[in-house]
Amino acid sequence: MPDSHASLPGSATPHAAAHGFAVQMMEMLVVPTFVLDAAGKVIIWNRACERLTGVPAKEVLGTDRHWRCFYVRERPTLADLLLTGRGSDLHALYQQQQYRNSTGNNLCAENWCDMPRTGRRRYLAVDASPILDSSGALVAVVETLRDMTDEKRAQVALERLATRDGLTGLANRRCFDDTLHAEWQRALRQDQPLSLLMVDVDNFKQYNDSHGHVKGDQCLRKVAGAVSGEMRANDLVARYGGEEFAVILPNQQLKGAAIVAERIRRRVERLQLPRGTGGDSSATVTVSIGAATALPGPGTELGQLIHTADSALYRAKHLGRNRISLPETPSIPESA
Repeated sequence: MPDSHASLPGSATPHAAAHGFAVQMMEMLVVPTFVLDAAGKVIIWNRACERLTGVPAKEVLGTDRHWRCFYVRERPTLADLLLTGRGSDLHALYQQQQYRNSTGNNLCAENWCDMPRTGRRRYLAVDASPILDSSGALVAVVETLRDMTDEKRAQVALERLATRDGLTGLANRRCFDDTLHAEWQRALRQDQPLSLLMVDVDNFKQYNDSHGHVKGDQCLRKVAGAVSGEMRANDLVARYGGEEFAVILPNQQLKGAAIVAERIRRRVERLQLPRGTGGDSSATVTVSIGAATALPGPGTELGQLIHTADSALYRAKHLGRNRISLPETPSIPESA
């Protein structure tokens, strides 16, 4: 098994001394670095790479199993893609990740890596560059890695703060507005309906007055959980403001939206959160829901969808609460 100071291809030439110096420099770099030869075998695995992966050089030098140091399941590293001319696979393999620009013959990407030996998942910025001989033939590929886990986690936390409601953990109003606009544009392109539910906790001011703001916050969190529990993968539930929630239902007709709304109403009712005090202790927290659907196209506007759902919600409140209401139709009774 070769040692960690293995020579680059061509080191037997008159430039052997220069190659040897280059190898020593790579070995001493504080940047995790490994090199593959033209056959895809590891010929350099520097000390920084050992520290990052927890895998000593002697275990990977001379092998093509370096992927095991980064992933649980077999998949090519960036160096493998460059070596085999599969740079076009970059987006397929890193589709959930962020990219930095690829320039020239280099490949650059960012990716979450499992790091099986250390047991610590890390977010790595990776660069792969070719090493060519004097005739321009590819003889090796060098890959450098930069641990950006802390920066990535901080970014995710900031993004969450920017798009999530601090009390309920649901999407906030800003996220709702952005998502609704995006879904409207998608529905327009794909000629699909878009439905919207406006959900309001009934008599919430009285609940706060009777139980206090701490209990009121707990109530909102439980209602939020009940609403989000009825969502499909592509739906979005947001805290619209105060005790009001909004639900975006892509590619959903009004009949389907009404079914979802009724499930939400019943689920909140089953929470059995006591609303009243004293002689009215049997009353529980309920919600009223307004539903609306639009087929984006000529003559339709996003603002009208919101207005129609709001009007339906107002009608549900006016007709006695704890019910759902549809545009231009009688409200669906509680026993529906």
